[in-house]
Amino acid sequence: MVVLAAVTAIACGTPAPVGEMPRAADGRPDLSGIWQALGTAHWDLQDHAAAPAPFPELLGALGAVPAGVGVVEGGEIPYQEWAAEEKQTNYEQRMSADPFELTLGDPEVKCYMPGVPRATYLPFPFQIFQSTSELAIVYEFANASRVINLENHEEAPIESWMGWSNGHWEEDTLVVEVTGLNGQTWFDRAGNFHSDALRVVERYTARGPNHLDYEATIEDSNVFTRPWTIRMPLYRRLDPNARVLEFRCIEFAEPLMYASLNRPSTE
Repeated sequence: MVVLAAVTAIACGTPAPVGEMPRAADGRPDLSGIWQALGTAHWDLQDHAAAPAPFPELLGALGAVPAGVGVVEGGEIPYQEWAAEEKQTNYEQRMSADPFELTLGDPEVKCYMPGVPRATYLPFPFQIFQSTSELAIVYEFANASRVINLENHEEAPIESWMGWSNGHWEEDTLVVEVTGLNGQTWFDRAGNFHSDALRVVERYTARGPNHLDYEATIEDSNVFTRPWTIRMPLYRRLDPNARVLEFRCIEFAEPLMYASLNRPSTE
């Protein structure tokens, strides 16, 4: 009856009593619901000062970067020397929107799928659907989604924007290994990037009815000198009628991406 009351409270959009962890029929933590990260990791995973918008003469304070505390364990991302230079070049060219050059500019500008772990801490909610054999996660940004296989683990059949996710439970922590990522996504708007050798191990740990601890360990021997980890909390959306709505952003990106093709010929 206690678990039922907690689940009912969440379904109705009201907090369950502090300390009571909703559990699924199999006794595992019930992660079902709408979650969202709060913070500035989507701007920059590392400590950063406030900064102007990419086009301050047009946007003023709109789009300016707020100062933020980093989420990288130890503070630094262990880039190889060449990759540190590439990261800086990415930042300088982040607003490039050439539709014929996938590796140029921030993929978020073009409404490409955000990849993992970036999808988790973009400033949009996402929803988890849970069963005993798999979890599905639906993200608001670009209508991205993925399935986490809890049984019948297989290798990624092909590289993709959101990769291939195999998961298992370690007590109250969901551990997910993500492989098969295509190497074309970034970690944030600061130009932090990876190659197609990326392997991400996520850990979702329930700390109460409305709070998850999220951890992602990044491994990519093509770009980094060692694995590194980010950590942040995720919060359940408890506002009435909370929904993951559509954000089909490609129609907003097209005017920027294809503007040069629409210009009148000067010949």
